[in-house]
Amino acid sequence: MSGPPAHFLFLVVDMQQSNPRLRQLFGPVVESMGYELVGVEFQPRPPNALLRIYIDKESGINLADCEQVSHQISGILDVEDPIPGHYRLEVSSPGLDRPLFEAAHYMRFAGHEVKLQLHININGKKKFTGRLRGVENQEVVLDCDGEELRVPLEQIDKARLVPEPWPGTSERRAP
Repeated sequence: MSGPPAHFLFLVVDMQQSNPRLRQLFGPVVESMGYELVGVEFQPRPPNALLRIYIDKESGINLADCEQVSHQISGILDVEDPIPGHYRLEVSSPGLDRPLFEAAHYMRFAGHEVKLQLHININGKKKFTGRLRGVENQEVVLDCDGEELRVPLEQIDKARLVPEPWPGTSERRAP
């Protein structure tokens, strides 16, 4: 076969981090119900696309909370139809390995251990674990084994807290 090489374009919709449009759409409803909208993830993996909404409240989240929010979000999705195609809706607590979506989350959990996965390589790596120092000038500051790492917020694909052990046991708990 001769001629110019074939080129293929793959469009990847990256909505792993909190999607601003969906956050604006769902936020007022979730907050009016007495919950914090922690974040929104969309994973467009046909045929198993997933829309995941993380909610929280001071006393914790149970199944009934998730069901109530799911019912309200389903109504919004039916009316607004912000995502084309088929997908599954999941409403969840942030869990022990709580995801971090925005600068305020990084500030709130400064001092805790986190795992970061980046869009880009830094020193040949995309995954880092370290002690979160906070955010300065739109950069997440991390202490990785005594070395300071600064990562622009927009370069973070995923970030999660590392559950801390209960004092005197090997059991893990959320910070």
